[in-house]
Amino acid sequence: MTTLLRRMALGLCGAMLMLLANACNKEPEPCSDIEQLKINQLQVIGSHNSYRIRTYEPILAALINLNQLIPDFFNAEELDYTHVPITEQLGQFGMRALELDIYTDPNGGLFYRMGNELVPEPIESGIAVLQEPGFKILHLPDLDYLTHHYTLKDALQTLKAWSEANPTHLPIFVQLETKTDGVNDYLEYPGVAIPLPFTPESADLLDAEFKSVFGESLDRVITPDRLRGNYATLNEAARQGAWQTIAQARGKFFFILDGNYDFYIQSHPSFSGRVLFGFAPPRSTECAFIIANDSKGSIDSIKQWVSEGYIVRSRADAGTVEARSGDYRHDGSSLCKWRTHHIYRLLPTRPTRRHR
Repeated sequence: MTTLLRRMALGLCGAMLMLLANACNKEPEPCSDIEQLKINQLQVIGSHNSYRIRTYEPILAALINLNQLIPDFFNAEELDYTHVPITEQLGQFGMRALELDIYTDPNGGLFYRMGNELVPEPIESGIAVLQEPGFKILHLPDLDYLTHHYTLKDALQTLKAWSEANPTHLPIFVQLETKTDGVNDYLEYPGVAIPLPFTPESADLLDAEFKSVFGESLDRVITPDRLRGNYATLNEAARQGAWQTIAQARGKFFFILDGNYDFYIQSHPSFSGRVLFGFAPPRSTECAFIIANDSKGSIDSIKQWVSEGYIVRSRADAGTVEARSGDYRHDGSSLCKWRTHHIYRLLPTRPTRRHR
């Protein structure tokens, strides 16, 4: 992303933050008159690929030179953007939703290699944590791998530390896309990493990683069981308004899987006993969160879903296209007045107040 575009994007975030900060007459403490609103009455804004750093310059330059010969997925312009560190997104720009791409690496070392023969440089990363077992964070192995956090555990520790230093923050919604694609899914290339599928064993390891950071009690995490309460399913709880109030949710996190979550709910119907939610089909037993990336084409459905009590994630920009053109048609303005690069937005049932 050019410096001008990046400044424009962050400027919009800053304007949004100013509106939030002014919502209660600039009082530093939470406003008591909104504390009993439910969290599905909130709008929040966030970033997509929140961990990502702009593609390594020599590889980006090579992609630009090969732009006409390689699949659209490797469009260099769509990779030409970066994000400031997550703590800066949360603190300076008021992001309350983040997105992380995770790969499973139970034995360690699967993504230790970084780079490829597109550039004549060593391909071993030299990054010790990539040799350790655990979930890794990157956009695409071997090609688009620069990140503020190489491991999920590191990202979670950073989030927890920021939360402890800012204990009255609004709940933070973290989307985790379970990725299994590699370079060979788009272009035959020798020697690249072959990502592993997510399995029920991956699910248990995933929960264990969250508990290793947040503790067995998960005090800072609102889990599916805590939303469901005495209701039979998450769908019933969401539609009956069982969401936590703002007061109850301050200082806490929601974690939501993006993608096929069958591996995660085997022997755990409706995410029972699990740490994470999932974006689920509307009115299915697992549904509390819905993903609808096409905010313009899905606007009528989004209005219906939020009226039923669900929380909906949508986007106003993809691949930096709208950010570069100034196209605001996908901003969902009838439900949310803020727009910015790679927007992640949770749409409210009743947009009554916005508060940081």
